Amino acid sequence: MLNKRIFYFCFLIRETLENNYNSKIAKELNIAQKNIESTIELLDSGATVPFISRYRKEMTGSLDEVQITAIRDRVAQLRELDKRKESILKSMKELEKLTDVLEKKINNAETLTELEDIYLPYKPKRKTKATIAKEKGLEPLADLIFLQDKLNLETEVEKYLSAEKGVTTAEEALAGARDIIAEKISENQEVRAGVREIFLKKGTLKTKVFPGKELEAQKFQDYFEWEEPLSKAPSHRLLAMRRGEKEMFLMMDILPPEEDTLDYIESKTVKGNSDLSQQVKLAVKDSYKRLLRPSMETEIRMSSKQKADLEAIHVFADNLRQLLLAAPLGQKNVMALDPGFKSGCKLVCLDSQGKLLHYTAIFPHEPQRQTRESSSTIEHLVKEYNIQAFAIGNGTAGRETETFVKNIGLQNIPVVMVNESGASIYSASDVAREEFPDKDVTVRGAVSIGRRLMDPLAELVKLDPKSIGVGQYQHDVDQNLLKQSLDDVVISCVNAVGVEVNTASKQILTYVSGLGPQLAQNIVEYRDSNGPFKNREALKKVARMGDKAYEQAAGFLRIYKAENPLDSSAVHPETYPIVEKMAKDLGCSVDDLTKKSELRKQIDLKKYVTEKIGLPTLTDILKELDKPGRDPREGFELFEFAEGINKISDLKPGMKLPGIITNITKFGAFVDIGVHQDGLIHVSHLSNKFITDASEVVKVSQKVQVTVLEIDVARKRISLSMKDENIQKSSGPKKDKKETPVVEGDMQAKLSMLMGKFKK
Repeated sequence: MLNKRIFYFCFLIRETLENNYNSKIAKELNIAQKNIESTIELLDSGATVPFISRYRKEMTGSLDEVQITAIRDRVAQLRELDKRKESILKSMKELEKLTDVLEKKINNAETLTELEDIYLPYKPKRKTKATIAKEKGLEPLADLIFLQDKLNLETEVEKYLSAEKGVTTAEEALAGARDIIAEKISENQEVRAGVREIFLKKGTLKTKVFPGKELEAQKFQDYFEWEEPLSKAPSHRLLAMRRGEKEMFLMMDILPPEEDTLDYIESKTVKGNSDLSQQVKLAVKDSYKRLLRPSMETEIRMSSKQKADLEAIHVFADNLRQLLLAAPLGQKNVMALDPGFKSGCKLVCLDSQGKLLHYTAIFPHEPQRQTRESSSTIEHLVKEYNIQAFAIGNGTAGRETETFVKNIGLQNIPVVMVNESGASIYSASDVAREEFPDKDVTVRGAVSIGRRLMDPLAELVKLDPKSIGVGQYQHDVDQNLLKQSLDDVVISCVNAVGVEVNTASKQILTYVSGLGPQLAQNIVEYRDSNGPFKNREALKKVARMGDKAYEQAAGFLRIYKAENPLDSSAVHPETYPIVEKMAKDLGCSVDDLTKKSELRKQIDLKKYVTEKIGLPTLTDILKELDKPGRDPREGFELFEFAEGINKISDLKPGMKLPGIITNITKFGAFVDIGVHQDGLIHVSHLSNKFITDASEVVKVSQKVQVTVLEIDVARKRISLSMKDENIQKSSGPKKDKKETPVVEGDMQAKLSMLMGKFKK
């Protein structure tokens, strides 16, 4: 009976906490509490963010992926906070320090910082000056002094002199008492909160170069003598300084005006101007310099780093999303070349599914120039494998190889330069070895370049996102947070586009809602053993494909040319009966519904509303019937760099050139203009109007026209501008003509805004 009561009591506590979570998050994110409750319930049951966003709109009030992700992350934060509260309460009970007032303060703490400030005075600690003074019996004296009430200090101090305890003079007694007061001040919750605020608002970030390291630290020369308000330091600059400090080139400090800080602490601790008050003032100064300042600087360094990490990760994640959703060429037979001079160009031929058909090497450049033989090889292979496009890596010898191929004179076959960033990492990876165990790294790299043109998403998911080259300081930020954020982006993109289950790699299947590595492997093995899946129902035969996994994954897996046209669409199998009823009511087949718009126009969605399925889901179904399995990405557009501009020495100020955005940062955008070195458009040169964020104007993989401002050949730096009235009007981000594959708006920016409502 007792066990049942304990269980019931724990259940009530859990229910109360969950209700508090729901109410709190609802207020913070301005979302109806019932939708918060339903979303948390779905997440706790194992539902994924893409699944909830797409197929459970009635339960969540049509919350998008950003809102669902914010709810997921916030409830995790609150649960971690409650775990810490439990741990602290347990510790306080064991120390016999817990009072009703303290318990209430702990339970009401809103943040981890506030919670730790409450716990700090009671936290078990190693020996300090204060604990030594307490052992000498000086705590009562410290308490009397700190009260700053009427007291004869000389007379009172004599009571605490004791040779046995090591207190032989009045000054030793007062010094010990001040040590106790200093620690008490440093652990005062109100004082800490105020000093923290001063650090954040008035703190100055200063860096200096380590003496004698000026030559070694040239890449950090901007920060040899740097000073700026912490509150105004952008994330990229803070991370750069921290990297310089980590590499032992820079010394960095974050400090507020000392006088302001001491004045604040004294206003909270010093009363009047008596002898006692003078002792407290001395303790204040000692407390700040010895305890509070180093403690608070460490804390502010951590919090400013966390803020910088979040901003850098948001930029990285947004860039990654744009790159993953770049326009695919589609299913075409492709010849891909991984260019090179001395070692030649590795050439591969791929079929429309990306299967390797043939590989060889050609030598169109010095020092082994074989122009005629190389041309003949290409012409022969184009005919033999019905090549429909060329993909050429943009690395060393890329532009020269592009020119060579174009000069062969093959008509109506596009030649496309492909960003090969990360291809070498893929070629040496376990994934590549598994795919091509008997091929060398150069062949694997060329295959990756070709497949990247055909379908960037399918190929890039094989790489660690950090190696793709669209981030900044990715090795300096919180790696767990980075992985979570980038995984969220990849999962979102993969499920937004959908995956053809009969041709998909194990890597891309891994990111499908509800699957993961093991089920992805099982699907591939089943497909290899039994042939292509004929319908979605057959997925249930895959080992370990339970009802939950099938529910989560089925709508995102496509089976093209299936007997049931819905199997190639985003319509979930759980709603097939509704579509079949629509067709039956109109006296036609489901296939007819997908092909004839006049039939779809006759559908009255209100007739098919049920307790579980409402108008949001029915509207999605109707859109899918209009274009089953449509790819939400933009159509592919051919791009060409300027002819004759192949290296940095070919550039001249004032040149107007086409380029492709390769990376976006807070301070600007990097552009590939075909010279093997990306140029930088500073944020001040991105637009004729004032902007603070490069992402307001450009997107990764966007085609732009730029003007060359400056060239520094020695340092390999190219300064570019888009502030030109003659540049193409479409220089800004294009609006999707098709349905956007993700939630409306900038997902990372929106998530940052939502998280900002409850993060300090």
